[in-house]
Amino acid sequence: MPAPQKGCSVPDRISTRALRLGVAGPVGTGKSSLIALLCRELSGELALGVITNDIYTDEDARFLRSAGVLDPERIRAVETGACPHTAIRDDVTANLLAVEDLEEDFAPLDVVLVESGGDNLTATFSPALVDAQIFVLDVAGGGDVARKGGPGIARADLLVVNKTDLAPYVGVDVPQMVADGQAAREGRPVLALSRTDPVSVAALCAWVRSVLAEHTGGRLVPVDPGPMAPHFHAEDDHAHGHGDGHGHGHGHGHAPIPQ
Repeated sequence: MPAPQKGCSVPDRISTRALRLGVAGPVGTGKSSLIALLCRELSGELALGVITNDIYTDEDARFLRSAGVLDPERIRAVETGACPHTAIRDDVTANLLAVEDLEEDFAPLDVVLVESGGDNLTATFSPALVDAQIFVLDVAGGGDVARKGGPGIARADLLVVNKTDLAPYVGVDVPQMVADGQAAREGRPVLALSRTDPVSVAALCAWVRSVLAEHTGGRLVPVDPGPMAPHFHAEDDHAHGHGDGHGHGHGHGHAPIPQ
């Protein structure tokens, strides 16, 4: 594998640190595989690092190291010891220290990918930890998941509908799932992805490059997706939310994507 270049060639670099890109989503949606895909596709042109989060193990980090997608030393694990969202939203200290250590050890890095542990539809990253975030669903989780909402689906910078090659085997209408995601996101980008589909892989990589260009140019402003909004049930006369302000709650189940 060719050694990654030391620094991105994006012109007019203003930022002095790496773009920190969060990847969240429920268990089994393919977060680690998506990160491995990005590392394979982009490590020849960008200097990358990865931080993984698991509750009691470093299994995701070991998966990525064994896949040979990066120098193993560029892949670090954080064991959260608690619900996954705790370390990416409530108290991000362990992740911030891991990111800063990685950036110091391999400076200059272009992108640090921070993978959340598998969580429900309420999982989002603190803007104090990442500059932009991807939320991952997969077709095997059910075609109706995208329309069920939650802050990850609704307000992450990019929603990925993953493993579209499995759709014929699980009876999911991918265009409808994407349309449901678009309706839930009020115009924010949605990408149907399969690692076996070069067009969708290229679109994902192009989105990352575009976000990196905004970051290095000083134009990217991290946005807090926030907790789930209060809502009404027909029989209620008051609003209530499914979140408690700390990321707890149950799920029901800025750049455009370049063409």
